[in-house]
Amino acid sequence: MTAKILNGRTMSAELKAELREDVQHFVQVHGYAPGLVIVRIEGDAASGFYSKAILKIAKEMGVEARLDLLPEQTSTDELHAALLNLNSDDRIHGIIVQMPLPPHLSQDLVANTIAPEKDIDGISPLSAGKLGLGLPGFQPSTAAAVMEILKRSNIQLEGKHAVVLGRSNVVGKPLALLLLQQHATVTICHSRTPDLASFTRQADILIAAVGRATMVNAEMVRPGATVIDVGTNALPEGGMVGDVDYAAVQEVAGAITPVPGGVGPLTNALLLKQCIEAAWRQAGDRARDH
Repeated sequence: MTAKILNGRTMSAELKAELREDVQHFVQVHGYAPGLVIVRIEGDAASGFYSKAILKIAKEMGVEARLDLLPEQTSTDELHAALLNLNSDDRIHGIIVQMPLPPHLSQDLVANTIAPEKDIDGISPLSAGKLGLGLPGFQPSTAAAVMEILKRSNIQLEGKHAVVLGRSNVVGKPLALLLLQQHATVTICHSRTPDLASFTRQADILIAAVGRATMVNAEMVRPGATVIDVGTNALPEGGMVGDVDYAAVQEVAGAITPVPGGVGPLTNALLLKQCIEAAWRQAGDRARDH
């Protein structure tokens, strides 16, 4: 058996085409484009590449996006004031603050300051609460990307056993809740789970989001299972691998996402999708449906 490859790049291209049409419709109705601001504190080079990727995809879709780059010495009060200023700007519909922050700045400050209606990456307590209660709201974009892949691949979730490796607030926990909403039976495993393979071999859908290179081997996967690899692990010699031993698991699984080219390409597209959704909500009308 050789697994079907779930190509995130192809799905991302399809989604971006759909979103471009939605943005054009918004501009026709309101006379301006949805607006996005990325706030980044200087000091972390890797987050700079992420910002460029988001700005690039925003431009492709017609979303007005900009980067607000703040000095590494930015104080708590200054960051708080900058976010409040963006909250009050009617042409800004989505706000993202790049992580990691410098040690003297708190992620809690960001989560509690961004206006909930502009929290397009789902980091606020209100967004997390809505997700937990099954109410409409913004979801962490990586978790949303996994669900988009499953949906576009026509992988049935109802009645299936999904095993999630990882319990982070941005991937593992929200993914478990999203899977439950689709009537899957969900098991969350983590670093302290004994006999991990005994759980993973039960999975109809196995999602790896632990940040450990090639941790999931072929013996941990039930034949025919769908395997979604969220991991992005840089290799010392260059290049990137996921949390799954792709070459070995591909011979056992029924379907699998590659790294790169799986979850990653859809994550930024989902972030922009939620920005466009935020713009429609804040516009306060139902013209989108007409």
